Amino acid sequence: MDDVRDMAHLSDEALVALVARSDEVALAELYDRHGATAYGLARRVLRDAALAEDAVQEAFLAIWRGAERFVPEKARASTWILTLVHRRAVDLVRREERRRADVLDESRDTGAEPSAADSAWLRFERERVQAALRRLPDHQRETLELAYYGGFTQSELAERLGRPLGTIKSQMFAALGTLREILESAERESWQTT
Repeated sequence: MDDVRDMAHLSDEALVALVARSDEVALAELYDRHGATAYGLARRVLRDAALAEDAVQEAFLAIWRGAERFVPEKARASTWILTLVHRRAVDLVRREERRRADVLDESRDTGAEPSAADSAWLRFERERVQAALRRLPDHQRETLELAYYGGFTQSELAERLGRPLGTIKSQMFAALGTLREILESAERESWQTT
């Protein structure tokens, strides 16, 4: 218990550095500080308590295994932790969607299926948007993903990411503008090559 109290004065970044040296007490302190917020984020993305717990557990396992890769100059530790949780949650959503789609494909009657062309177009559009998102600067991509995949309002993002509301609004505006430019540029390029 003395170890935990000794950790209370340390910054999140210092705790991550200790976790990188296999300090279990530091990991426990990080979990105590961010576990509830992480669970709330995962729950909003997944809308399922058990899957949200899985996402948080997997994220903290990733923190344990990859703490040495954390770069404090790039982001706050809390942002890094929530980003890992969000990624795990989104991965679980995708896995569940694939699982449900497989079940539906097996039980669906042939008359209700979308055409192969519709399915291919939707898959193409999804991949195109995801590729464009990957080209955004990290802070813009994170803000958009948390807003659109996580369902957070701008005020909630400001609170969770520790940024002023005006910064969140300008980052989202800039990110959407950049995303639109990337998608339009890609579309123009595809028209020119055909």
